[in-house]
Amino acid sequence: MPARTADRPILVWFRQDLRLTDHPALAHAAARGGVVPVFVLDDSPRGCARGGASRWWLHHSLARLRAALKGLVLVRGEPAVVLPQLAQRVSAQAVVWNRRYEPRARADEQALGQELNSRGVAHESFRGNLLWEPGQIKTLGGDAFKVFTPFWRACQKVPVAECLAAPKVRLHNLDGLGESLDAWQLLPRSPDWAAPFAKHWSPGERGAWQRLQKFLAGGLLGYEELRNRPDLSCVSRLSPHLHFGEISPRQIWAQVRALISRDPDFRNDGEKFLAEIGWREFSYQLLVQFPQLPRNNWRPEFDGYPWVADRAHLAAWQRGQTGYPLVDAGMRELWRTGYMHNRVRMVAASFLIKHLRIHWRKGETWFWDTLVDADLANNAAGWQWVAGSGADAAPYFRIFNPMEQGRKFDPDGSYVRRWCPELATLPDAYLHAPFEAPPPVLQAAGVTLGRTYPKPIVEHRAARAAALAGYQSMRKHS
Repeated sequence: MPARTADRPILVWFRQDLRLTDHPALAHAAARGGVVPVFVLDDSPRGCARGGASRWWLHHSLARLRAALKGLVLVRGEPAVVLPQLAQRVSAQAVVWNRRYEPRARADEQALGQELNSRGVAHESFRGNLLWEPGQIKTLGGDAFKVFTPFWRACQKVPVAECLAAPKVRLHNLDGLGESLDAWQLLPRSPDWAAPFAKHWSPGERGAWQRLQKFLAGGLLGYEELRNRPDLSCVSRLSPHLHFGEISPRQIWAQVRALISRDPDFRNDGEKFLAEIGWREFSYQLLVQFPQLPRNNWRPEFDGYPWVADRAHLAAWQRGQTGYPLVDAGMRELWRTGYMHNRVRMVAASFLIKHLRIHWRKGETWFWDTLVDADLANNAAGWQWVAGSGADAAPYFRIFNPMEQGRKFDPDGSYVRRWCPELATLPDAYLHAPFEAPPPVLQAAGVTLGRTYPKPIVEHRAARAAALAGYQSMRKHS
């Protein structure tokens, strides 16, 4: 005889919400009976394959989630295929999940819903990892915002839902279901290039919460001014935890608002930090409006920009060998830690696009593979912002001077010295432009340009002029 509904479990599809607290789908299922928690790895060409750094994080995050739940079913394949099969195997009364907003993820949800309907299996989706649903915040005319500042101003008028407590979960029998985490081979081998990551990161819900509390206690005060300093610990470094959903934006919102209420001295810094969470919201709204954002220019006139395909220059940028210390320090930090400070991300991205005139998609692809916080909406919106081709983008003719950016935001050179140790003994006056140092100064510091540290692969003024010429050419033909 078929199992009674009360005895049949609810299958909870975990996605980019690898936590127990403030998890609407899990809370819904746990209140109604036994739970079968499941994570699906879609490595097929049709899926949006994760980059190497993301796979490292995913392995450890899934291990933490499995330990917290005391069980987690891991299956591989297309969600619309493997989840209905699993639901049938465990006689699930329903399948529930938190919504995602990337084009492929939305298509997966639609296909899954259709397949479950055909099998007579109930299903429900919930608001997931955004403060507001894409399309919820609109202009007075009912359109989606295309400029961040009025979007964020409108957001302030819409309440944020309260966080949900972690539910008490009663697991259904999971024996014989799914694969082992090690079988997925998410961790790099031969060589283990991610070995240094463990010194910098603690994936998982507990690590996310500890990171937030550390930032609120020691990094938030002064954030508005000091967030641009890569040499200081004045940023939250919550981005990978947010991307994998180990902490929700509602949890962050609630904690920051509570701190501001207790101590008004945190107001300006707290509001600025929440605006950075707002940029994430804005990026997802753009992606839903324009699903081609990761590949196509938001502004079509940029289709005519005369990009340069220079593999040697691209490789030098990827390796942190451009001859511009702030750019190189950032690219090396990225390789060694899976992360780059946001100010340096802008400088490094600007250098690729505007000094080397290499298409922003090349940079977006590299970041996708090397960032532990690689996020489709944030990554694409950020690169298009720097390129000038996106919504509410920086003007194309605004070209960062990497030497001046270094002097301004790494004034004593500690960031560059950390990641470019071959320049460590150069005087501050020449650290951000070693090619300007007199030969005796270079010799005293043990620096030989072209051997111990590269000569600049392009000259700043000439590169800037070439970028502006390309911009003028694009305007004439648009």
